[in-house]
Amino acid sequence: MNKQSLNKLSLFLTGIEQRLIDNWEFFKSITVVYKSGTKEFPAKILQDDAKLKMSFNGNTETLESNWLSLRIVKIAQNYDSLVITYEERGSTIIIEADDKNVKMKTRDVKEQKEAIQAHNEVPQISNRDYYIKVGQADELLKEIGILGSNGKIKNDMIRKYNQIDHFVELIDDMLRESFKEHESLTILDCGCGKSYLTFVLNYYIKEVLKKPCYFIGLDYSNTVIEASRRIAENLGYRNMEFKVTDIRNYQASEKIHMVISLHACNTATDEAIALAVNNNVKAMVMVPCCQQEILKQYSYPPFEQIIKHGILKARMADVITDGIRALILEALGYKVSVVEYISPIETPKNLMLRAIKTQPSDSRALAEYKKLKEILGINPTLEKLIYLK
Repeated sequence: MNKQSLNKLSLFLTGIEQRLIDNWEFFKSITVVYKSGTKEFPAKILQDDAKLKMSFNGNTETLESNWLSLRIVKIAQNYDSLVITYEERGSTIIIEADDKNVKMKTRDVKEQKEAIQAHNEVPQISNRDYYIKVGQADELLKEIGILGSNGKIKNDMIRKYNQIDHFVELIDDMLRESFKEHESLTILDCGCGKSYLTFVLNYYIKEVLKKPCYFIGLDYSNTVIEASRRIAENLGYRNMEFKVTDIRNYQASEKIHMVISLHACNTATDEAIALAVNNNVKAMVMVPCCQQEILKQYSYPPFEQIIKHGILKARMADVITDGIRALILEALGYKVSVVEYISPIETPKNLMLRAIKTQPSDSRALAEYKKLKEILGINPTLEKLIYLK
């Protein structure tokens, strides 16, 4: 290749070097196909810890990230043309160079396949525009066990697929609007379990919203944490870490932007909320599970003839528990919404609490909380965990 093309190629590759450094956690590989006449000579470049490993012509060498341009261009001097394919999660960059021209184009992840056909052909999938699309998200959906080898949602995972997609739908505006000024997001999942939602959000934020992100999953079960680590490794999701720990014992060492928690039992949801509040986290999304603490505490004489029935007292306790959580968060300056996450036919534990920090503390809401606390005779764990004044 001539000197003019090599200089232009070097300029393009300098940009690739910087992108590689910036997106190191999302980098997959670089393939270079050198051409001489009709013959092709492929080279492959992969990650090797903090460096790159390049295999070419039967030899393997280790490169620093900032040596990439120099090495590729030096080899290109001996060939007529080349095609470079740079791949990272969510996008691909292709550079084509010869003596006449050097051009670069970007290609996003493949468009949705025809895996979802007409509604009458795949009747198990509702007729809606999914956020996590079959076709685009096949690798993810297969790894978490939702998609079968035939490219269709497994019959016994239809409900799970709809649940995780609806979760993304319910927080999409929060991700887009509340964090549009943030270059990167760090999200903490409390009581992550097998981390299905964490993997789905990782995919959606990075590959659909095109925003860098980092995820931390917490759970006290070593078994589920190891399972999550294996899935992350299989997917190549290096922007994740999983810790075996109790929520109360976790100390954040970095800025957390959002805390999520799905079906953390009893006061574990309060622990997740408190972790968010005490670390000045801007947003949180909670889907509570069983509510036992307030059930054992509250009484309300005007309702005695109603709550004498155990099932009604328990349901009232659920409402009081989530209502008190929302009121405490409002007192702390959060804008709170409580919505139905999934149909109550599927589970009675179907409420989602969304909260975004928008203002200083609200003394009016605090006074309302203290009044209710006295009337009901309750002493919520959440208040003690956040040291509410």
